[in-house]
Amino acid sequence: MTEKIKVLIVDDHQVVRQGLRTFLELQEDMQVVGEAADGTEAVERVRELEPDIVLMDLVMPRLDGIAATRQVMALGLPVRVIALTSFTEDDKVFPAIQAGASSYLLKDVSPDELVEAIRGVQRGEARLHPDIARKLMEQVASQAGPSHETHVGDVTERERDVIRLVARGCSNQEIATELVISEKTVKTHISNILSKLHLKDRTQLAIHAIKAGLVDQE
Repeated sequence: MTEKIKVLIVDDHQVVRQGLRTFLELQEDMQVVGEAADGTEAVERVRELEPDIVLMDLVMPRLDGIAATRQVMALGLPVRVIALTSFTEDDKVFPAIQAGASSYLLKDVSPDELVEAIRGVQRGEARLHPDIARKLMEQVASQAGPSHETHVGDVTERERDVIRLVARGCSNQEIATELVISEKTVKTHISNILSKLHLKDRTQLAIHAIKAGLVDQE
C-alpha cells in the first residue's frame, strides 16, 4: 500500500482548518497529521510531526507564514510548504516564494485543484495560482528582458517545448496532452532539463525561460 501524504494545516481561523481537514481526510492517499493556529506553532508542529506537506496561511499572529516558512525550511527536513492564502500582493507573493514555499495558491482554489496541487508538490512539482504565475512572470520580465547572459544550454527542441509549457504553468498531464507524449516522458524531460540548466525546480525553470526569451509576454 502506498504511504499516505502527511499534511499539516496552518491557519489562524479554526473554521478554515476544519474545512480543509474534513476534505483532505476523504482522500485515500492523504493523512492530516496536525494543525497549527500561527507560525510559531507551525514550526513546532513541523519539528514534532515531520509532515510531507504544510498548507501555510501567510497572515497570522505571533509569527506570520512567510517567517514560519523560512524557519521550516531551515530545519532541513524533507517537507514542502504550500502557501495557501487570500493575498495576491507583491509583498506577500515574492517573499513567500523566496522563503522557500514550493507553491502559492489562493483560498478560492477548488478542493479538487488543491488536492491535485498537494499531490503534485509531493512529486516535486511547483504549483502557482494562474494569477500568481502571471504576476511572477510580469515581475521577472520587468526586471530583466531576454539576456545574452541567460542561456538554455544544449536542450533539444522538444525540451524547449516542454520549457515553454512549464513556464505557462501547465501541469505534467497538460504538457503530455499538448505534446502527445506520456506523462512519464514529460517527467523525464523535466528532470533532464533541470539537470542540464542546473536548476532546482519548475519555478526556477519558468523564471529562467522568461529571462531567456522563451516565453511570449502578452
